Amino acid sequence: MPFNLTILLKTKKTELDGLNYAVFGLGNSTYEYYNKMGKDVDTLLEKRGAVRISELGLGDDDGNIEDDYIHWRETFWADICKKFGVVKSEDNLNIRNYKLVEHDNMHSSKVFKGEMGYLGSYDNQKPPYDTKNPYMADLTVNYNLCSEDSERLVFHCEVDVTKAKIKYEPGDHIAIYPENSAKMVEQIGNKLNIDLDQVMSLDCIDEFTSKKTPFPCPTTFRTALTHYVDITTPPRTNVIKDLAQYARDENEKAFLLKLSSIEGKSQYNDWVVKDQRHILQILEDCPSLQPPIDHLLELLPRLQARYYSIASSPKIHPRSIHVCAALVQYKTRAGRQADGVCTSWLQKMVPTETDQYKSACICPTKPRIPAATQTDSTGYNDRAWHRTGAV
Repeated sequence: MPFNLTILLKTKKTELDGLNYAVFGLGNSTYEYYNKMGKDVDTLLEKRGAVRISELGLGDDDGNIEDDYIHWRETFWADICKKFGVVKSEDNLNIRNYKLVEHDNMHSSKVFKGEMGYLGSYDNQKPPYDTKNPYMADLTVNYNLCSEDSERLVFHCEVDVTKAKIKYEPGDHIAIYPENSAKMVEQIGNKLNIDLDQVMSLDCIDEFTSKKTPFPCPTTFRTALTHYVDITTPPRTNVIKDLAQYARDENEKAFLLKLSSIEGKSQYNDWVVKDQRHILQILEDCPSLQPPIDHLLELLPRLQARYYSIASSPKIHPRSIHVCAALVQYKTRAGRQADGVCTSWLQKMVPTETDQYKSACICPTKPRIPAATQTDSTGYNDRAWHRTGAV
């Protein structure tokens, strides 16, 4: 129930008699006044005569706020059913939002191939460029900045933005839309026994929603797994719960349900979060788990762009944007190889899709004003240009 806190403070002690309420607060436990707003509203509503029907929930952004909410929601709905004498139906626990439609003999010009904007934007880009229609620039330079005997790989990458006429300032960032590992995509396809090149759509079954598809459709299963969904982030508990029904082995099903429960929170943090198990590894460790690919695609979150601080100055490089990125590779606690999605993709020197957003880090406009910097990135190049006058 949306309300104005000022109005709530002005209400009399018994003015909210008969009002049923429940509060889930949002906060971060690293702050001194953790979840103070949620706690104060919960207390104030009770003092004004309202009836608390479910215990206060506290979401911690320093941990896993989505799972905090999901676990609180389970208790909340149980309290609702008890309060109003409603019997919880077990038939609608996993309501699907999309239905799978497979397309045969569809012309390739009508199929999304990874575009973040409109269909065909790979071949014909049109301004204005923004987060929904990013400019896709060519990667023109990519080399390792470190010496051959170094254990690190740090790439210096340059993208050409001449045709986009993009203007940027010191302190801006660039967004890079990466691709998931082709090997991982192939392994998921083999594990689920699907034709990755099948053209399909996921169409929303709710006629009143504005979001008709979870990602650009029609496309292929391969493209969806490569460009549109996140297959490397450990899945949330709600995803594991929905997938558990597809485990043919009862022990594995029980194990997955335990992970997604309130009682299994510690086990989930240990086996999924700390061991950094992504969806492919969960499928490998639970061999009987065979979810339909369309439901899996519906459950997985969207693959997000990676933002990097621009390592060039428009005074020196007005037609290109430079980025420095360190290759992320390490062994997880479980002993498995983990590779950064974006840096591993950049290592292969493939074209990149770009977009910018404004940063709050801006250098002084007057070159004589002293400035302390923590990096030899854009700001340093820009002020060096001011000192010399030109390059």
